Amino acid sequence: MDNFEGIHDENIEIKKYLFLIIRNWYLFLLFVFAALVVAYYLNKFTTPVYNVKSTILIDSDNTKGGAEKFISGLSIFTGKKNIDNEIGILHSYSLTRKVIDELDFDVSYFEPAAIKAEELYQNCPFIIHLDTSHAQIYGHQINIKFLSSERVHLEAYEVYLDNNELFDFNVDGEIGKKISNENISFTVEIRKAFEDKIESIIGNDYYFIINDKNSLANKYKGSIKVELLNKESSILVLSNKGNVPLKEVNFLNKLGEVYIKTELEEKNRTAVNTMQFIDRQLEEILDSLNIAEDNLQNFLLRNRIVNLSQEGSVYLEKYENFQSAKAKEEVKLDYYNYLLSYVKSKTEFNDIIAPATMGIDDAMLNSTIAYLSELSHERSSLSYSATDSNPALNIVEEKIQNTRKALIENVNNIINNSQITIKNLNERIDKVNREISKLPITERELLSIKRDFNLSNNIYNYLLEKRAEAGIAKASNISDNKILDKARITNVEQVAPKKSRNYSFAFVLGLLFPLVLLIVKDYLNNTVVSRKDILSKTKLDIIGNIGSNNVKSQIPVFTNPRSAISESFRSLRTNLQFFDVNSTSHTITVTSTVSGEGKTFCSLNLAAILAMSDKKVALVGLDLRKPKLHHVFENINNEKGITTYLSNRNSLSDILFKTHIDNLYFIPSGPIPPNPAELIESNKMKELVEYLKKEFEFIIFDTSPIALVTDPLLLAKYSDINLFVVRQNFTKKELLSIIDEHFKKKSFRNMGIIINDIKLNSSYAYSSYGYGYGYGYGYGYYADDYKQSNLLLKIRKLFVSGKKNTEA
Repeated sequence: MDNFEGIHDENIEIKKYLFLIIRNWYLFLLFVFAALVVAYYLNKFTTPVYNVKSTILIDSDNTKGGAEKFISGLSIFTGKKNIDNEIGILHSYSLTRKVIDELDFDVSYFEPAAIKAEELYQNCPFIIHLDTSHAQIYGHQINIKFLSSERVHLEAYEVYLDNNELFDFNVDGEIGKKISNENISFTVEIRKAFEDKIESIIGNDYYFIINDKNSLANKYKGSIKVELLNKESSILVLSNKGNVPLKEVNFLNKLGEVYIKTELEEKNRTAVNTMQFIDRQLEEILDSLNIAEDNLQNFLLRNRIVNLSQEGSVYLEKYENFQSAKAKEEVKLDYYNYLLSYVKSKTEFNDIIAPATMGIDDAMLNSTIAYLSELSHERSSLSYSATDSNPALNIVEEKIQNTRKALIENVNNIINNSQITIKNLNERIDKVNREISKLPITERELLSIKRDFNLSNNIYNYLLEKRAEAGIAKASNISDNKILDKARITNVEQVAPKKSRNYSFAFVLGLLFPLVLLIVKDYLNNTVVSRKDILSKTKLDIIGNIGSNNVKSQIPVFTNPRSAISESFRSLRTNLQFFDVNSTSHTITVTSTVSGEGKTFCSLNLAAILAMSDKKVALVGLDLRKPKLHHVFENINNEKGITTYLSNRNSLSDILFKTHIDNLYFIPSGPIPPNPAELIESNKMKELVEYLKKEFEFIIFDTSPIALVTDPLLLAKYSDINLFVVRQNFTKKELLSIIDEHFKKKSFRNMGIIINDIKLNSSYAYSSYGYGYGYGYGYGYYADDYKQSNLLLKIRKLFVSGKKNTEA
């Protein structure tokens, strides 16, 4: 079985990442659990945000408007409404401020809590009545505690006033009586619903915040959202978000009500102004009528004359006709003067009195005033949603000024014509007066008195008729817009936190984060992971794949002969047969690039597996700089060995030991010498090798790392086969170039690579190691063995444990 090769086919990269996920299942589980816990507490402690909606129908064609439509000429503005302008009006500060003024948003009430305070809108057991004529502290928390059914304690600390003066408020007060100082004034009262439950709130803590209406209006102005239901309709959808659903429902409904009411007030303004103008005229004519009526009554009583003569009646009729025409013309002249003064002095023209109200049917004057009023409405609407530099607003302003000039010129001409008409009527009246003067004096006096009375009475009746028409128009006016659907508490939608979305996001994030972490770690990993990493650096053959040792024994091939790792060493033993070795005795050198790659482990188990196949094997510890092999065998110490033999302190029989494994003999390294290279190059070493070749079928040299010292090169002349150990997830990729360099130079005969510690069911390990030689590729030889320091691997130890194929 070749575990290492199993993950390398045409889909190697995909399979590699699939194995990453499978190996690190516990890591994904941990992150998903942590993410779901975070989502749970986020959902639990985040203040909910609710969205409320209402709809308003905008009559963009302005097709209805009350009785003024059937009173000829009374309506001035009949243009179409701009939907964008209506949206701007609904977004305006002035409209929002009117809404705030009509709602009970002056004070916000809260009940303290450990994590988040809850606002008690219309459900607070007490009410704060502000003294509107007194200064107040806005936007600061004021704590309140009910001491009894009659007294409360209030406090507020570190409050900075507008003049940066520090203000502290700590006072006891009585319920129902004013609590006041120079900076604050209000009354605390129990809400009616809690009057019978006041005992339940004694000792409870609450707090309230006095809101600045300007700030509140700006806040709602910025949060309100107005948009068309669809492009073809004129239905506006109003929506707003907040933490207290009932509060937002009340605001949105009140906004619709105030918007409709304001629009209706705008429509009624013309009728109201007309009625006010007529009332002033009526006040003036009523005095004249009363005087004329008294004079006529007194004259008839005094002279007992009932009727005029036929001639006198004719003169009276003529006089009354001329005088009535003059009076009406004078009323019109008063209107013209009012209109001229209004147009010259005003900048807004939304409430001009319609000419038809005064019986004026001048088509040009009516159309000009209507156009000016329409432009004024358009400018007002644009000002809600456009800046002063907006081109459309500038164009409308220019049209207003041109129309205004034209209207002033037209009214001046009309005034001149009216004055000429009055002058002509005066001449005719004078002519009738001369005829009347020829009548008898008594009849002449009666005619004069009747003439004044009838004139005043006719004008009075005429003005009353026009006022009635304006009153009917005002009373019959209805709004062009209407609320289709009010905001309802039952239709409130919670928009945050979205619990299901948060859990889904947390689950995906819990999976994605460790996956990204593992991919990044894999990308940054510069150690050997796959066959591809080796084959891309060297052409050397891979002759063995050794799995991870998960048992305590350092000789698993002997203690666990039926294990997978034992089978991998048998496969290695078989592959050795394919090397071209002429001698009957095979000398095999096992080395690596740096320490920690498992060369001693591989040497030991290779020797054991060969001995277990009835081959006589000598295992020689030639790692003279950091010997470890002797620790594996009991009752064999390192006091004598190769170094003592090569330095002539011991004989061969003194250093050759039989092990507990049949056919396996062991020569330890001996004490660490100061000159290991010189000892290896000595003639004694040659004699040792020649002796071993005669006595043993296989000789295994466990040598020092080749990247750090030259010992393996010195032994190359004795070796028939040279094996280089590469450890998965440990050996640096750049160190493979050292092996390839020796392969190209043919520094060794029959070279091959053993891949050690292959793990298909564990996370990748990465760390740096040092050893004490102090030179060569930054790895020292005498440091501690390979140790895991990665935090994730420490977490993994909670779930998985195993023995690593390191040197003993």
